[in-house]
Amino acid sequence: MKNRIVKPLALAVGLAVCTGALAAPAAFDIKELDTGKDVCNDFNGFVNAKWIAANPIPDDRTRWGSFDALREGSLNVQHTIAEKAAKGAGSAKPGSIEQKIGYFYASGMDEAAIEKAGYAPIKPELARIDGLKNSSDIVGYITDSYAHGNPVAFRFYGSPDFKDSSTQIAYAGQGGLGLPTADYYSKPDFEKIRAEYVAHIARTLRLVGVSDADAQAQAKAVMAFETRLASASLVPTELRQPENRYHYVSVADADKVTPHFDWATFFKAQGADVQQGFSLSQPKFFAEFDKMLADVPVSEWQAYLRFHAIDEAAPYLSTPFQQEDFAFNAKTLNGQKEMKSRWKRTLDAVEGGMGMALGQLYVAQTFSPQSKARAQELVNNLRVAYKARIENLPWMSEATKQKALEKWASFTPKIGYPDKWRDWTGLQIRQGDYFANVESAAKFNYDYMVGKIGKPVDRTEWGMTPQTVNAYYSPQKNEIVFPAAILQPPFFDAKADDALNYGGIGAVIGHEMGHGYDDQGSKFDAQGNNANWWTDEDRKAFESRTDKLADQFNHYEALPGKYVNGKLTMGENIGDLGGLNAAYDALQMALAKHPKEAASKIDGYTQDQRFFLNWARVWRGNIRPEAQLTLLNTDPHAPAQFRAIGAPSNMPAFAQAFQCKAGDKMVRDSERQVKIW
Repeated sequence: MKNRIVKPLALAVGLAVCTGALAAPAAFDIKELDTGKDVCNDFNGFVNAKWIAANPIPDDRTRWGSFDALREGSLNVQHTIAEKAAKGAGSAKPGSIEQKIGYFYASGMDEAAIEKAGYAPIKPELARIDGLKNSSDIVGYITDSYAHGNPVAFRFYGSPDFKDSSTQIAYAGQGGLGLPTADYYSKPDFEKIRAEYVAHIARTLRLVGVSDADAQAQAKAVMAFETRLASASLVPTELRQPENRYHYVSVADADKVTPHFDWATFFKAQGADVQQGFSLSQPKFFAEFDKMLADVPVSEWQAYLRFHAIDEAAPYLSTPFQQEDFAFNAKTLNGQKEMKSRWKRTLDAVEGGMGMALGQLYVAQTFSPQSKARAQELVNNLRVAYKARIENLPWMSEATKQKALEKWASFTPKIGYPDKWRDWTGLQIRQGDYFANVESAAKFNYDYMVGKIGKPVDRTEWGMTPQTVNAYYSPQKNEIVFPAAILQPPFFDAKADDALNYGGIGAVIGHEMGHGYDDQGSKFDAQGNNANWWTDEDRKAFESRTDKLADQFNHYEALPGKYVNGKLTMGENIGDLGGLNAAYDALQMALAKHPKEAASKIDGYTQDQRFFLNWARVWRGNIRPEAQLTLLNTDPHAPAQFRAIGAPSNMPAFAQAFQCKAGDKMVRDSERQVKIW
């Protein structure tokens, strides 16, 4: 991910859709079902195999499925908005978001100007790197780069305090790697990728005039440098643990960990109010970072900083830089065959730099009050169902149940778009200067983020734009958030039967609620503080169940010899299991009010069957093997085909709906059946 654009952090769950303005099938087409497959042994194939065969992955994508088709629809709406803004920018109100989006988008589409500029936009930065002479200069460069919105070597951001969620504090965390995770630098599985990464580094350096011999030497130095950082970095399964993401220290104590890096000077340059202290989230990483300031030769620091300055700017420079960026980061790592078209790449930059402003224009033409009201109704119904499940848990004590219900009562749902829009006053966007606009947006967003440090948390703020095809739960705000792009088939259709809506958007809502009670979300209380509200016995009972769920997913083979990591995907799998159960309960409550509908069939399928069929339809899709390998090592979501079957196979209601028998793959026996929430 490139750092020139600062995007908000969010706990996304990989579920989403868009509004009625984005055309999609209105109901379930049973012609898509592959009735030649056994529903009780190949449920995903029964629902999705025909669709997957008929819908190959486009060359400019690494995967294609329900989500991707909806994202393409959302992108097309945004494209229309951006094109209109670009054409009318000259006559738009000066300083308006329409004008800024128009100028930003138009500058990214001005290929002639971008090609003419070459890499001139980053020459001053490269010259400064060339002039670094000692450790103090390196620290100054890192500090100044951050002050301009360009992260270097580690991560720095503001977020609610784990121990006092009402206050925003500063966090410094591990970073600085060009490969997806620390494992890529050491495990034999990634030896080929390491070699290709070194070649990519050398090619990138040659683009700015570094000789072949020097480029190869510097590439090896960068690889050695990052390998050392990786050796002190945590892997994704470790980073899921709250205790590994929070380590509050005073500035003086932080300086003891990094005697060569002065944090007070750094914070002053950022304009960050750290007050009593901040979270130096991974002390081991920063201790190694500090040692490297002392013992890594300046020339090797220069090679590292030089490469990343080029690599992070590459998508916004001339064609050779864009092509090299694509060749490694998209093609090698993820198997993408073709670069996305210019307008899509430009829209990515606008989305990254002014996403919420674009969202303001997006919802004005795509999201109706009726959609919001219907979504709120479904949220309310799922809340009732989830509460009942908590109250009836046989393995949890009353003391812990009361705390769980207290958290349930404090859930804050957000639907569609923010109640108040962000102010973009002060963001300078120029005509015809794409790179300057990208930099300006990065700086503006970074300053906006830093400006919140030391202040009360704004609980009205969103961490995701309305046009994003996704949804998320925030444990520190204890909120569930559904952007406007969540109300469209296959998730939601006001004209469809209850089964489809509860199997789609209902399960999404339940999934988000479930994150409040997953293996990590359950470590935060009703106020969003990282606190233990469990008895020891209840936590042990909970973990005995989650261990079984991890084991279930550990046995799913995603690629030949490559299996899902049940620990990495634990939170999402708990969310799916609890969410689908709650949605099923909510469906039964709704059907109880309409007995005729409950007893009827549609296209030959009962309401219970259509509920599960739609759940599986949500997860239809195909993915390139390179992208799948990357995601197996980085993504907290299990591959889609296993999400389609994972939760239903633990539900007796599924077996009953399709008359499955013991021994069928979709019927887990009592010893293996997972029941949590």
